[in-house]
Amino acid sequence: MLLGAAALAAVDLALKALAETLLSNGATTDLGLVNIRLLYNPGVAFSFGADLPSWVIVVVTGLIIAALTWYAVSSAPAMGRMSRTGATLLLGGAVGNFIDRLDGRGVVDYLHTGWFPTFNLADVFVTAGVVLYALGTLRAAPSRDHD
Repeated sequence: MLLGAAALAAVDLALKALAETLLSNGATTDLGLVNIRLLYNPGVAFSFGADLPSWVIVVVTGLIIAALTWYAVSSAPAMGRMSRTGATLLLGGAVGNFIDRLDGRGVVDYLHTGWFPTFNLADVFVTAGVVLYALGTLRAAPSRDHD
């Protein structure tokens, strides 16, 4: 699980570096449903906390990731494949965004729809991971007979 999360974080960080290299001059690429353009998010989801000092965001998200990692690793033996996949995606995305924010500029976002806040691949990993983890957990939950 941790190796998979590390690989996902590496892919995410590589794409963010590529986005910065190709889009730092303000360029935008229209791909139809999604535009590629560079933005920095100093906060967390939907720019929540953007006015906080960057070290506060780093400390809080670091603690959350540490707790999630501990929980995922300690409960992995009891997880089904879907939950483990979800946990891997969640951790990979969270670590990718965490490492990205360490320079103080904020997280590199580059996927823009026009109707939703700009996001990145790590955000997709986190969202898909939460959904798969929840579905896997619900699927594995023992059914209760109601008489």
